[in-house]
Amino acid sequence: MDLNIALILGQDGITSGAIYALLALCILLVFTVTRILLIPLGEFTVFGALTLASIQAGVPSLIVWLVLSLYLINTVLDIYAFLKHKTYFNKKLCVFSGIYVFALIVGMYKLPLETMPMLLQVLFTLAVITPLGPQIYRAFFQPLVAAKPLVLLIVSIAVHVVLVGIGLLMFGPNGAQTIPFSTATFEFGSLSVSSQTLVILATFVGMIIILWYFFEKTLYGKALHATAVNRVGAQLMGISPLFAGKITFALAAFIGALSGILIAPITTLYYDSGFVISLKGFVGAIIGGLISFPVAAIGSLAVGVIEAFSMFWASDYKEIIVFTLIIPFLLWKSLTSRHIEEDDE
Repeated sequence: MDLNIALILGQDGITSGAIYALLALCILLVFTVTRILLIPLGEFTVFGALTLASIQAGVPSLIVWLVLSLYLINTVLDIYAFLKHKTYFNKKLCVFSGIYVFALIVGMYKLPLETMPMLLQVLFTLAVITPLGPQIYRAFFQPLVAAKPLVLLIVSIAVHVVLVGIGLLMFGPNGAQTIPFSTATFEFGSLSVSSQTLVILATFVGMIIILWYFFEKTLYGKALHATAVNRVGAQLMGISPLFAGKITFALAAFIGALSGILIAPITTLYYDSGFVISLKGFVGAIIGGLISFPVAAIGSLAVGVIEAFSMFWASDYKEIIVFTLIIPFLLWKSLTSRHIEEDDE
């Protein structure tokens, strides 16, 4: 290996690591607010990439029917809860959501999406995928808001399995790539950097700045931050854990879909590719102790770099090498953390 190859591998590793860091951010955000390890996060990534690929190919994506199905299921659940338990039913939100879903279906089948500028294609894809987050939370996790983390983990795994099967039905077994945002390259000495890499890094930095502003300067962001720090205290102050859960799942779906859109031009994604991708983000989140995003981001970048160099030196074992990284950090957390038995309910 010479310096040029090392630079190329480093560039690929940092590019992949930035994507893993965004996914690690989603995992940390959802876990700290809801205590849910979001196993289906990878499906948001894959659905975003494959939906954009379908749009660019001029084929309407069937995912809008999944959005409609979840909307109808959640509406029935809300009406049942209102009639049975006298819970609050937001009629205006229900009507607005129905209009929004109807608009997505009409846009998917009637608009000339394949000839639209790529930016509009991306925005439409995000508009389709993002509602899946709060819809999935309402259908599968909201009834279990007071359940133990182990129960939530089992449900999360079940939702992942169901979404993988639905992904096969919607997108088929064939993989897909999307059109690159730009084919330009930039020379930095002996290193050639693609514009796609710069777009991914710029998006990563931009998302960090936007999320920092959201959590530090906005009311909703401060409410989520308070819920992450102290769930009971936030609830006593009037912050609904159900509302916090829906917001965090919406953010996770948005960032997950955006991550898939960013990597789709440089790698072929299949309906079941999401689990391995999100698992690498999970390794970064574990390095951060499921608490610290800066540490998780550094860990995710390290995962990307190690993966790139492992692909060069031992491509057959690169996945094993990457996932083995989690073992020393789990051992270290186990030896340095206090173990407290949960009280029986």
